[in-house]
This record gives sequence, structure tokens and C-alpha cells, in this order.
Amino acid sequence: MTDITVEVPSVLASTLEGQRSLQVPLPEDGTVGGILDALGEQFPLFARRVRDERGQVRRFVNVFVGPDNIRTLEGLGSPVREGQSVLIMQSVAGG
Repeated sequence: MTDITVEVPSVLASTLEGQRSLQVPLPEDGTVGGILDALGEQFPLFARRVRDERGQVRRFVNVFVGPDNIRTLEGLGSPVREGQSVLIMQSVAGG
């Protein structure tokens, strides 16, 4: 089974037991949605911070496969291949 590297900023690391980089098994469907599902099962708080009640990526969260934002690809159905990494960024607002 192939592992995919998932990276998150420090603002989300607290929802992943302090980890900023994780190795996640590539799900059978090979999609971003499958990766988020697997992470959500293990880390429920992470799931709530990244996805809304309909399961969609929250508007202030950006998910990249390599250099490409999934919003410009196939959304949660965007494929992830061996050797690619997934970067999850949460916007931080301040004032």
C-alpha cells in the first residue's frame, strides 16, 4: 500500500495531535475525499475544522494536490497519485 504525505499548517496541527506532516495510506478510490475521510475517522476534530456538515471542504480551507488547488481540479474527487503530496491550508483572519 502506498502512503501519501499530508501536510498542514500549525493552526491545524493541534487537531492532528501536534503533527504537521503525516503519512496516510492512499485510499482505494485514490481521491482527496478518501484521504480526508480516513483522516476524519482518526481525528474527528480535524474533520470538523476542514469539512462542513455536508462533507464539503469549508470555504476558508484550501486543499492542494501538488501545486494545484482542488477547487480548480475535481474537488473532493481529485485524484492523488503515488508520490504526490496533499497540503491543507486554513485561512487565518485577524485584525
